[in-house]
Amino acid sequence: YPTPYLLHYSQSYQKQFTEDLDGWCRRMNGVDVRIIRIFNTYGPRMNPNDGRVVSNFIVQALKGEDITIYGTGRQTRSFQYVDDLVEGMVRMMNTEGFSGPVNLGNPEEFTMLELAEKVIEMTGSSSKTVFRPLPLDDPTQRKPDIRLAKEKLGWKPHITLEKGLEKTIAYFRG
Repeated sequence: YPTPYLLHYSQSYQKQFTEDLDGWCRRMNGVDVRIIRIFNTYGPRMNPNDGRVVSNFIVQALKGEDITIYGTGRQTRSFQYVDDLVEGMVRMMNTEGFSGPVNLGNPEEFTMLELAEKVIEMTGSSSKTVFRPLPLDDPTQRKPDIRLAKEKLGWKPHITLEKGLEKTIAYFRG
């Protein structure tokens, strides 16, 4: 039996195109496609220079450099540990009769300042926070609505930010 294709996207401009392509593939070719929307995932094996906030903060803290926060630091983000994402993806692939789209992310919010302070504390760093202007297109909040993932997949994230950071910091130290 054919394996369903799993489409994911993170760029908002690709969203509509991907969903249209999904519908077309399903209607015209009978392709079993599943769509997930991935939110702010982190964990071991991240590229230290990928520009993501978690890896940036950890690398800066481990080097004893100032931690750069854009804006006031009050904007919030939700952080999902990679193991939770993989579990959600597997559940999506194994769920019959549901193609999505479904949001996979952690709805627990943290401010950028809270994240920076947590990373400094957990690394034992002497880093200080410095503030730079907030880019104009940077949203003040990113929080996924995972009600559909809970309902259709029986999925929710289990790994706390602290536990995930602990594992990710250990990886970057190694």
